[in-house]
Amino acid sequence: MNLHRLLNARLAAGKPVRVALIGAGKFGSMFLSQVPHTPGLEVPVIVDIDRDRAREACRTVGWDAERIARTAFTDDGARAIAGGAMDVVVEATGNPAAGIRHARAAIAAGKHVVMVNVEADVLAGPLLAEEARKAGVVYSLAYGDQPALTAEMVDWARATGFRVVAAGKGTKYLPAYHDVTPDGVWSHYGLTAGEAQSAGMNPQMFNSFLDGTKSAIEMAAIANACGLDVPSDGLLFPPCGVDDLPHVMRPRDKGGVLEKAGLAEVVSSLERDGRPVFRDLRWGVYVVLEAPNDYAADCFKQYGLKTDASGRYAAMYKPYHLIGLELNISILSAALRNEPTGQPHDFRGDVAAVAKRNLRAAEMLDGEGGYTVWGKLMPASKSLSAGALPIGLAHHVKLKNDVAHGAVVRWSDVEVDENNETIRTRRAMEAAFAARR
Repeated sequence: MNLHRLLNARLAAGKPVRVALIGAGKFGSMFLSQVPHTPGLEVPVIVDIDRDRAREACRTVGWDAERIARTAFTDDGARAIAGGAMDVVVEATGNPAAGIRHARAAIAAGKHVVMVNVEADVLAGPLLAEEARKAGVVYSLAYGDQPALTAEMVDWARATGFRVVAAGKGTKYLPAYHDVTPDGVWSHYGLTAGEAQSAGMNPQMFNSFLDGTKSAIEMAAIANACGLDVPSDGLLFPPCGVDDLPHVMRPRDKGGVLEKAGLAEVVSSLERDGRPVFRDLRWGVYVVLEAPNDYAADCFKQYGLKTDASGRYAAMYKPYHLIGLELNISILSAALRNEPTGQPHDFRGDVAAVAKRNLRAAEMLDGEGGYTVWGKLMPASKSLSAGALPIGLAHHVKLKNDVAHGAVVRWSDVEVDENNETIRTRRAMEAAFAARR
């Protein structure tokens, strides 16, 4: 609760917090919209593969001509990181390989990293965070996105003496969504293909939100950052509104749906028959906590918390997240307090590629949100023992074997270039953290 005061002190000293933004898409644009209204925060360089699009994004979010003119626009992330007097690098490309490459370049240059790129974080984040700690810089999840917001709530609950029973987010989910492809995605959002195209919406990206992949990635990030476990056979996505969180999101032996306490899980805003859940949490995050004693349970009741019938389980939640509009919290926390807003410390959750249909040898996988695979959350130990191919590596790789609809794609099913830098990094992360399990 002192970031604004600390930022004002930096501004008064003539030492603004300087940020290099890599990726001027939706998340990056939302962040850029707040920059002119945050004295003491500057973005002297923006990296994007399309520099003209990045300039147009700045105009769209309200930057004036003078601010745009004094900003460097480049498509060379490595040069921007190495050459600028930056405090923080924000990686918002969404590309796992690029994210790993940029994070390592920033760490080598002594700069903090805010990893908007959750795909890269789940693929190799535990290793990257450890490298950053050794280098004396911060590697952080991005505040405003649901993993960091959930991690904040988990930290709050534990720091105040509560046991975390479950934590996660809400989303729109039905089982049939796992097989949806970009061709059929817009009807589930109430849009036509023409409306989506005119709005500049990417069907594969939006499909990753729908088919369960993004939820799996975000829950893996939460588990790895918070020391939570993940369900043994994938996310359950139970239908649940905010009033029912303490009842539904508790262990089965207590009347809930969880196989045990201490899990990352997603709740659905739709009943299985498609009806909307009452007071859903589609846009928000939650934590279910357990009272450690009768006195605390009595306080739950006295202060109006929604609880289960026993009075021992209660929930706190945040109904919305504002993604890039809230990103300053991560940037300032890293630059001014040397603290992350969530950071992986363990490898507990992984996301495996699963076939959306019967796949044939010689087909090319097209990755997250595409036509061939979706991402399933798995315990990391189970993923490693099965030789599961991470969803972050299921892009532009050729199958060597047939894979049945609904089956996990394995490393042995695809042609692998072991000299590829991203694959080497993933292998190093597996080796380093599997030994600690």
